[in-house]
Amino acid sequence: MGQDQTKQQIEKGLHLYQSNQTEKALRVWMRVLEKSADPAGRFRVLGCLITAHAEMGRYKDMLKKIPAIACMFWTAVITVLTKSSSPQDRQNLIFHWIWFIRIPGLLKFFSYSWEAVLIISHIQANHVIRLQEKFAVVQIDTARELEDPDFLTESYLNLARSNEKLCEFQKTISYCKTCLNMQGTTVSMQLNGQVSLSMGNAFLGLSIFQKALECFEKALRYAHNNDDKMLECRVCCSLGNFYTQIKDYEKALFFPCKAAELVNDYGKGWSLKYRAMSQYHMAVAYRKLGRLADAMDCCEESMKIALQHGDRPLQALCLLCFADIHRSRRDVQTAFPRYDSSMSIMTEIGNRLGLIQVLLGVTKCWMIQKELDKALESIEKAQELAEGLGNKLGLLKLHCLCERIYRTKEQQQELRDHVVKFHECVEEMELYCGMCGESIGEKNNQLQALPCSHFFHLKCLQTNGTRGCPNCRRLSVKPGYV
Repeated sequence: MGQDQTKQQIEKGLHLYQSNQTEKALRVWMRVLEKSADPAGRFRVLGCLITAHAEMGRYKDMLKKIPAIACMFWTAVITVLTKSSSPQDRQNLIFHWIWFIRIPGLLKFFSYSWEAVLIISHIQANHVIRLQEKFAVVQIDTARELEDPDFLTESYLNLARSNEKLCEFQKTISYCKTCLNMQGTTVSMQLNGQVSLSMGNAFLGLSIFQKALECFEKALRYAHNNDDKMLECRVCCSLGNFYTQIKDYEKALFFPCKAAELVNDYGKGWSLKYRAMSQYHMAVAYRKLGRLADAMDCCEESMKIALQHGDRPLQALCLLCFADIHRSRRDVQTAFPRYDSSMSIMTEIGNRLGLIQVLLGVTKCWMIQKELDKALESIEKAQELAEGLGNKLGLLKLHCLCERIYRTKEQQQELRDHVVKFHECVEEMELYCGMCGESIGEKNNQLQALPCSHFFHLKCLQTNGTRGCPNCRRLSVKPGYV
């Protein structure tokens, strides 16, 4: 297969992939990889394969189907970095390399097939994480060599997104701040909306709610100013998640419904993943509102799309939602296997934040069955994950569950310890209304954010009114953006 035919087949695969015919696209690209004699074409199709498998979360399938690609790709890395004088070649290769080694399953591959890599690189297996940092730095250096601020901004955005997927939230925030501090061109400025969204998701993962909301507001403003409906859809899904966590379930439903409207009105050429994600967040909100039949319908639609396109991360979230719905119906026997399936996929793809949610659900099931010791075992596992991630809201929920368990067991010392820790978490996250002093996130309440992104009970703002924010004393003359 020559250069022209290779290019045509790669484009054919891209067309199939964008049309949601993923399996056909993968077969086309694999055939190119087997038959093409064009090194540049093989390199490009390799990047397509890695990106496609990463986006679908099919890490184990990748290990089974294309283990030889690892060594081939590593050879390409070494060859280009040592022999190519083209900054553009180095930029493209390192972009795909970062995609490649960020996949959790591939780290396992390197641990048991490192002899093949040693032949090429003479590097020990425990240096894989350092390699990611090394190649990320080289990508940034290449962008600087090209003197292209857009490349530099995009390099840091790629780093931020990679770390967000790996639940490395502090690193995500650091890279996002670097992006925002750069003075780039118009293209770089347009990326700021995506940067703000990624930073907001990271702050939300750390349960820093005011900063998360501030970032989401900025991202939404960028989307409106640039008429970027796709970005607006993604921000609305994140806002649905935000309000779910602080228990304003009306807003938690409003924003994914808005995302679904955007998909219906503008998403004819979009990937179906946007519709699937909006339906998933609607399902979560419906369940919280007690509308379990509506929750089941939305979750089933989302799961159908996820199964159709092999979207493993979304499958895991839908299984978690299914399990929560059955638990809400007190049907723990049906919930348990769905929690197990969700946990299996989340462990496979490295979604530690999702694992905390699964373990919280499992804990509540054990409590329904009065199996308090088993509930405490699940809490211990979840607490280790939450502390590792710095997820304060997860810790607060765990302390709340422990309080209930130890109250039932009449163990007063343990009960007092978790009551103290619970209130410490509330204070640290500022999860209380600055007007009435009552906690936020304890039960469903309508909330309203001021322009400073501090939020209060809507009834308190309507009853008392204020010329400024009671928390930061910043002047506020209109309701918050979201």
